[in-house]
Amino acid sequence: MENKFSVSQSPHVRDGVTTQKIMGAVALALLPASICGVFFFGIHALLVLVVSVVSSVLSEYIFEKITKRPVTISDMSAAVTGLLIGMNMPPEVPLFVPVLGSVFGIIVVKQLFGGIGQNFMNPALGARCFLLISFSSQMTDFSVKGGIVGASLDAVSSATPLATLKTGAAYPMGDLFLGLIPGTIGETSALALLIGAAFLLILHVIDLKIPVSYIGTFFILTLITSVTRGYNAPLSFTVCELFAGGLMLGAWFMATDYATSPMTGKGQIVYGVCLGILTFLFRMVSKSPEGVSYAIVFMNCLSPMIDQFTRPVAFGMKRRKGENNG
Repeated sequence: MENKFSVSQSPHVRDGVTTQKIMGAVALALLPASICGVFFFGIHALLVLVVSVVSSVLSEYIFEKITKRPVTISDMSAAVTGLLIGMNMPPEVPLFVPVLGSVFGIIVVKQLFGGIGQNFMNPALGARCFLLISFSSQMTDFSVKGGIVGASLDAVSSATPLATLKTGAAYPMGDLFLGLIPGTIGETSALALLIGAAFLLILHVIDLKIPVSYIGTFFILTLITSVTRGYNAPLSFTVCELFAGGLMLGAWFMATDYATSPMTGKGQIVYGVCLGILTFLFRMVSKSPEGVSYAIVFMNCLSPMIDQFTRPVAFGMKRRKGENNG
């Protein structure tokens, strides 16, 4: 009787991956787009990113100290939230705006619901939606004073790519891909965002289910619509829609947030398809040129229900007729 079974409490599968390592990988993946944002928009964009990160980390530290909770800033989740908030800011936004957004995202969206893993929506997107409602003029002013883009564009009169595409007009695809366009600090360079996404895929931090179902659904619906509306070069128009605005940043870095996306494989696909439909409706049907933030926040709220209806049945069990997956 030398071979003995060891009985222990679950979980039985353990891994060396920690929250700190995952958040560190996400932060590294966001660096190319952040660097491009500073390069294209100038020193104020760097200040916005720094202020956003510092405000988020301090908000978490102070709140946890006041409420006598364990301090968790070392897991880097607050820093990543702050970086994403900064990347979602216009280049010349007043610095008090990202500070308020960071405080709201960390304390209201994250900490008041129990901290990391228990928030019901992505804190960075919750902060952006809050700021869009509270400071709409500052959050939609994409004028640029410094950097490459500031030197090459009329800072006051230049429209964002999504506003131009909303009229059915074309936009230079090369500028969209590289990031030589007005927009928020971290969303303009599709190339930099795709490099970061590839890094996360290689490390298996994220997988393709949510981004591909999201982007693929939006691509198909937009292509069909551009053809039926008689746009010139509908395929080019659709690709421009993919590279413009916050779709790449949202699909690869925020829709894939572990805490606010479904856990089941089928659920993730359903989630991505619904995101694609909602973003399409916001951009192509409503009067709003953008809708990624609102689409993701809305679907974050539905993630628990999606998990309930896509939960697999235990091996050897049969689901009764009319019974849901929960």
